[in-house]
Amino acid sequence: MTDTPAPRKHGKNAFLFVLVTVAIDMLAFGLIIPVIPSLIQDMMHVPPEDATLWLGLLAATYALMNFLFGPTVGALSDHFGRRLVLLVSIGTLAIDFIIMGFAGSIWLLFIGRALSGISGATYSTANAYIADVTEPKDRGRAFGMIGAAFGFGFVFGPVIGGFLGEISPRAPFFAAAGLAAVNFCYGFFVLPESLDKAHRRPFAFKRANPFGAAKHFSKLPQISWFLLAAGIFFLAHTVFPATWSVHGEIRYDWSPKEIGFSLGLVGVGAAVVQAGLMGPILNRIGTVRTALLGMSVSVICLFAYAFAGQAWIVYAIIPIGALGGVTGPAINSLMSTLTPRNAQGELQGASSSLNSLAMIVGPLAMNGILYYFTHDSAPFRFGGAAFLLSALLTLLAIVPFMRGVRENRDALPAVAE
Repeated sequence: MTDTPAPRKHGKNAFLFVLVTVAIDMLAFGLIIPVIPSLIQDMMHVPPEDATLWLGLLAATYALMNFLFGPTVGALSDHFGRRLVLLVSIGTLAIDFIIMGFAGSIWLLFIGRALSGISGATYSTANAYIADVTEPKDRGRAFGMIGAAFGFGFVFGPVIGGFLGEISPRAPFFAAAGLAAVNFCYGFFVLPESLDKAHRRPFAFKRANPFGAAKHFSKLPQISWFLLAAGIFFLAHTVFPATWSVHGEIRYDWSPKEIGFSLGLVGVGAAVVQAGLMGPILNRIGTVRTALLGMSVSVICLFAYAFAGQAWIVYAIIPIGALGGVTGPAINSLMSTLTPRNAQGELQGASSSLNSLAMIVGPLAMNGILYYFTHDSAPFRFGGAAFLLSALLTLLAIVPFMRGVRENRDALPAVAE
């Protein structure tokens, strides 16, 4: 019989710290999004069009480090405990932002993004902490609060970063470093350990292996088509974090403040859909149709972004495009329904692997095509090229999704149809 550790009660301070940690980490990450293009232009003395390639490489560096070190950091938290890993991650994040704030060369920015990727496992470690200290019946609500904290940071980070960027492109980096430093000090004095020494396990490299996507696929053949559809959909939507800021500057001459404000609206739209509309839509039309609705809306809106010649059109698309946010949860619900209870971990591992790979490939592809069609020697100028590619990829994702529906038709419950 497996020795399962009983949840430990640490009071409101520990849980509050975890919520604040996730919110501040995402807030700090969002703070720098609107100003990174300007900082690259200042360092490299290049126009926005040429900065796109560097921006894609920086984003891919972060994602690659996160992909490679995420499982390692998780295994370290099983061995050394959650508190130490959380505090080291937060402290590293503060150092990282200071490095980027003072960076005088593009290579220091790369070092900073690499450190961010390595220490970016805070979210998964926070989830492990919550699992340690909550009863199974309470975890859904607790994880929901973690998700809400994550969303809070994403909504307000770019907005605040945009306003600070009007002062200096380096100001958001120092603000982010300050937030991380304050959070580190708070955690150092408040956060207790959640994992008893008796329940820790030795560190083993074989459990810290990030190259597990093929293994996960082989163990979950019944939902492989859905996994593929979700992976392509996620890849398509890397266009937003990868190109939104520099695309807005190139095409609409947006300032950091306008970039941050528009990203904040995207975040608000996503929050409204996830919190207020997801349940009613699922109940009314079922899971399969909800996923198809989300993909269809996404295709239409991405095509609209691609050909939006004026900034006001972008703002008109944002609230409609938010409905595309129902796609991911709907596909996840289908996959979870078709997966045995004892294989849910394999499902999440497969999904996480695909998303990590998409975050490596996506910025390179999206920023690369944006550069190709906007630099001085482009065959013709088309600022919406990355969004057109994203629309085509989203359209492609419908193919494996429908294949998965056909192959699992008998296994899908009536509510899913």
